[in-house]
Amino acid sequence: MSAIYALFGDGDAAQRAVNALRSSGVADEHITVASAEPMEHYEFGGIGRATRMWYIASIGGFVGLATGTWLTRMTELAWPLPTGNMPIVAWWPNMIVMFELTMLGAILATVGTLIVTAGLGRRMKAPYDGAVSEGQILVGVAAPHDPDAVEQALRGVGAEVKRTTS
Repeated sequence: MSAIYALFGDGDAAQRAVNALRSSGVADEHITVASAEPMEHYEFGGIGRATRMWYIASIGGFVGLATGTWLTRMTELAWPLPTGNMPIVAWWPNMIVMFELTMLGAILATVGTLIVTAGLGRRMKAPYDGAVSEGQILVGVAAPHDPDAVEQALRGVGAEVKRTTS
């Protein structure tokens, strides 16, 4: 796997590079932008930002709530303890277990989503250069389909193009 990238000193030059990559046919999900500080005021600052984490965490919480409700109710019905005119299924004490399993489901779903969206388990690593920690902005493409077009687009904005292999 190879990556092609260039380093830029300011956000305007990086934005021009991103626009050049887009015009050469590279989709946003294949463009990597890395900087030492947030670049939210530039248009490229939103690349890769949208996730469905809230929905996934909600589904995880709902699954946890359903599991907690099922677990407490079925446990009380499987081993009933008659306590003098009180219901077998007592909801107030069950709410503790239901709440805890709701939170566990939401937390596990959030952590799983974070691992997937951060790319911690992926085989293709995003390009990186040590100059990013010194204030440079990296714009590149990992495993491009058309390496010559990517290199030409980055050179077109006056950048020194670098290649990596792993």
